[in-house]
Amino acid sequence: MLIAFKLKLALACAAGLAAPLGVAPLLDDTTSSGKTPHEPPAFVELQPGTVSYRVAGDFTRADRQIEAPLTSVRFTRPLSIMRHQVSAADYQRCVDTAGCRALNPGIKPVADRPAVQISWHDADAYAAWLSRSTGEHYRLPTDEEWAFAAGSRYKDDSLPVDDSDPSRRWLARYARESNRESGIGIEPQPSGHFGVNENGLHDVSGNVWEWTSTCFVRTRLDEKGQAISKNSNCGVRVAEGQHRSYVTDFIRDARAGGCAAGVPPANLGFRLMRERKSWISQLSSGLGKALSIARS
Repeated sequence: MLIAFKLKLALACAAGLAAPLGVAPLLDDTTSSGKTPHEPPAFVELQPGTVSYRVAGDFTRADRQIEAPLTSVRFTRPLSIMRHQVSAADYQRCVDTAGCRALNPGIKPVADRPAVQISWHDADAYAAWLSRSTGEHYRLPTDEEWAFAAGSRYKDDSLPVDDSDPSRRWLARYARESNRESGIGIEPQPSGHFGVNENGLHDVSGNVWEWTSTCFVRTRLDEKGQAISKNSNCGVRVAEGQHRSYVTDFIRDARAGGCAAGVPPANLGFRLMRERKSWISQLSSGLGKALSIARS
């Protein structure tokens, strides 16, 4: 009878593959405070589409800085991205299990506030921890994916000046940096404070800049616009928010230094992508769990 029950349970586990997989079945059901119930992160699924995208990095032609090329990026598969930025409470749960470095003193692990003063390495470690804990695969978005998800809140930082006149470019950049909006404040606001974009993402381009996996790249072009060389520096990553920023990967507070150029981000945080599993990998995982239960 016990064997029959185990077989039924095993078949039920395998049949459960027809339903969506749980996001966080292996995590504790409370936050570090022990009072607030933990809810799995909500995700938005973006359908295939195209985004007009200004390539990240620094471009020069004949040793003169020029505008990065504007291109069209097509996504042929759906993308799954967190609806909210990772909260301070969720990040603290990673800290509590020794998966992440502790938050800076003064940052409270509150469920309705985003985790801030987060370095790129911190964000990457959290993605690895969440992946191990859930059996899913989480990662930081590329800059192109972030731009696609941000929709109308993605801002093209191009400078409409003559590339042949370096002085005009310098003046235009100075004017742009001087006019950056400074009224949004530094204190992280509750989730939803900066509204929802047309894709259903909360707080895009608020006062928390979000890390991406994209490295800083310096590209030299010849007179015909063909790339002569590309030098990638993954010690500097792209952080996206009200404007694109290049930040050293171990920096937690860019206002104190580490921002490669321009006005630094007010806060550094992140949200993650979730990779879609093929039905074959889901079936394999489900059958493995079912057999394990049947043997016990």
